[in-house]
Amino acid sequence: MPGPRILPYSRVVAQDELKLALELHHVVPRIGGVLMAGPRGTAKSTLVRAFALMAHDALPVTLPINATDDRVVGGWDRDALLRGEPRPQPGLLEDAADKGLLYVDEVNLLDDHLVDIILDVAATGVLSVQR
Repeated sequence: MPGPRILPYSRVVAQDELKLALELHHVVPRIGGVLMAGPRGTAKSTLVRAFALMAHDALPVTLPINATDDRVVGGWDRDALLRGEPRPQPGLLEDAADKGLLYVDEVNLLDDHLVDIILDVAATGVLSVQR
């Protein structure tokens, strides 16, 4: 079953400042991220998905509001641990680093400690996972 149809980046109009922010971050990643705000229906999500497809040839990694620490930063594969074969399991931040973009909708609803982790990783470029 095909995924959702994504509007091409060039077809999104009336979002010039947001487009500029995404483009600048793509060229100068040390900016650390782009935080968007605006009312529903202003093409924020559409623009991010279109940009990710254009720039990285993949949809952004989406962080769900109910994500746990292990899901965000990574952890251990529980079944492998029970078999005595410890195997790390990457989190969404590592997936986003590999695929190029992390998308968090309604960031204000995330737990504060997860927001802190995301901001630290964006600022330092380093994800430390204690295992």
